[in-house]
Amino acid sequence: MRRARPAAAGGGAPRMPAAGGGQAGPGPLRRRRREIRRLPGGPARPAALALVTLLSFASRFHRLPEPPHVCWDETHFGKMGSYYINRTFFFDVHPPLGKMLIGLAGYLSGYDGTFPFQKPGDRYEQHNYVGMRGFCAFLGSCLVPFAYLTVLELSRSLPAALLTAFILIFDTGCITLSQYILLDPILMFFLMGAVLCMVKCNSCADRPFSASWWFWLCLTGVNLAGAMGVKFVGLFVVLLVGLNTICDLWDLLGDLSLSLVMFGKHLLARVLCLILLPLTLYTAMFAVHFTVLNKSGPGDGFFSSAFQSQLIGNNLHNVSIPEYLAYGSVVTMKNLRMAGGYLHSHWHLYPEGIGARQQQVTAYLHKDLNNLWIIKKHDLDTDLSDPSSPVEFVRHGDIIRLEHKETCRNLHSHQHEAPLTRKHFQVTGYGINGTGDSNDFWRIEVVGGKAGKLIKVLRSQVRLTHVATGCILGSSGKTLPKWGWEQVEVTCTPYLKETPNSLWNFEDHINPKLPNISLDVLKPSFAEILLESHMVMIRGNSGLKPKDNEVTSKPWHWPINYQVIWWLNLVTIGLYLLMAVSTAVTLKRGVQLTSELKELSRVVLCGGGQITLGWLLHYLPFFLMGRVLYFHHYFPAMLFSSMLTGITWDTLLKFCARVLSPRITARKVYGGGFLALVLLIIYSFYLFHPLSYGMIGPMASDPSSPMAGLRWMDSWEF
Repeated sequence: MRRARPAAAGGGAPRMPAAGGGQAGPGPLRRRRREIRRLPGGPARPAALALVTLLSFASRFHRLPEPPHVCWDETHFGKMGSYYINRTFFFDVHPPLGKMLIGLAGYLSGYDGTFPFQKPGDRYEQHNYVGMRGFCAFLGSCLVPFAYLTVLELSRSLPAALLTAFILIFDTGCITLSQYILLDPILMFFLMGAVLCMVKCNSCADRPFSASWWFWLCLTGVNLAGAMGVKFVGLFVVLLVGLNTICDLWDLLGDLSLSLVMFGKHLLARVLCLILLPLTLYTAMFAVHFTVLNKSGPGDGFFSSAFQSQLIGNNLHNVSIPEYLAYGSVVTMKNLRMAGGYLHSHWHLYPEGIGARQQQVTAYLHKDLNNLWIIKKHDLDTDLSDPSSPVEFVRHGDIIRLEHKETCRNLHSHQHEAPLTRKHFQVTGYGINGTGDSNDFWRIEVVGGKAGKLIKVLRSQVRLTHVATGCILGSSGKTLPKWGWEQVEVTCTPYLKETPNSLWNFEDHINPKLPNISLDVLKPSFAEILLESHMVMIRGNSGLKPKDNEVTSKPWHWPINYQVIWWLNLVTIGLYLLMAVSTAVTLKRGVQLTSELKELSRVVLCGGGQITLGWLLHYLPFFLMGRVLYFHHYFPAMLFSSMLTGITWDTLLKFCARVLSPRITARKVYGGGFLALVLLIIYSFYLFHPLSYGMIGPMASDPSSPMAGLRWMDSWEF
């Protein structure tokens, strides 16, 4: 059954078939793709593919073990690989796939997970680190053949594909980024894999539901899951594939020869392969992540108490604690906002000009003795730790005092402004040995509770209302400056709106007078853990701010190589990140082209349009991000820039050869121009290759340095 043809504008007669009674043909997008496949150039030459692949692997694996020190972010990602080997739970702002693969590579290559990865410059000594570097180098080496095949598929021009391959092979930034234990080569591997599979699937558009069509469509979904599973910026390639899919479906919808049933099959196939399959794989990554990391580690404090109770070695795992809160109990209080932290204090005072100069009270994300508080009555100084004293439970509506166990100062508030949230009141530690004033009194209330109700550890959500001012204790979520040790601000808000920021639960509970209960009943579901982990990662990403004297950059710096990045800073060795300049040249209008050149331009611009869209999607969003940015964030966009450069220069050379030269010499002009570009790329690599493989000697500012003449910009510090 075919679809009814839409009525003409104004409700007139339906649209008539083409002359001769034939049906309307495929849409313009599908016609352009078929035209691309009919362009001269033939299939990919295995020799060319083998050559660029060999050069790519040789450039990435050359001097891979050097330097035998920790370089830059190997400090983080090498350490996280060790955590997987040791099954120790940790927190990171990125999804887990990249770190899991690094850990797997280390495990399979004989690394035992015992190297501490404390700081850049630490020597690896006898530890086997080459396997993890080799894994990243392998994936980084695959970027070149992926880009080569993508450009070849889009342009059907072997020289354009070779030019793109040479740009990436001899790019010092790509080489450097691929030689260390980092997430970036893993991310770019899946990103380029998704783009290649998308392009290959498009080339099978005239053979829908064939084995090759299904293969490339499913593989596109697998690579999308991989990109998302390494870093959240993998969502940009998801958006690229999504826009391509929408255009494809729109084109199919306009094909009146296609029945609604067949269109529904196309839609269902894309939903299965590009939505459900990636989401299933992405969810499975987290299932493996939480299954492997089952031991307590440095990331415990970022997650809820219920989650922590599942971790072996955590103080909440397989333990029994008193169920109901009582006076004299030693407790920790955890804020209910995601990664809200524990109520915390320490001996340090607020600085001059920041409210009252009293003891700081903050929220701290990690386990610490300074998180412990003693619950006391507001008007009684009896020693409740005396075994002979009777147990008295804390109830909903009671007025209590919280005394910091380590410093013996009371939780206190007054009408001084909070340090960051100016409309909130300051919270401090006040008093000597538990003796303070009436501003130390707090009313404890259970959400949804009634007067006299007992308060359950872990289960009850409570709020603390300051008796004197009526404000509510909460965590603002803002990070304090250096004087506050970059911990989270705690305030007393006069606004009574109930949010997770102003709610707390009691986690640790020590009271030898009370019987204990098991915490197994608090086990969260996988869906709850998955949601919580994403909320924590999102908050962690938004909280990344530059540190003092840290080399950061802005997005406008990236395409012009305004800055470089230090990878290892020792006395005589410096490794830097510097990307070879890639500039996409735009064809100007107004030139009278032959019909052959017009056809070539139209087809090339169709493929170049997809590459340009990919570059924009992977570059422009960084202008909107508030987090700290580094030069390496540009590399996914740089892959698209390199492919666009290859396509554009190939088109310009063909233009010059066919328009500005006689037909007899056109091939010579084209070949000479292509050879000149390749030699220029190789010569640039010859000049700057020490930036990838390491250099020994003084800084480039020293005239005796071998790199002295290559510091073309004052912002380059090598």
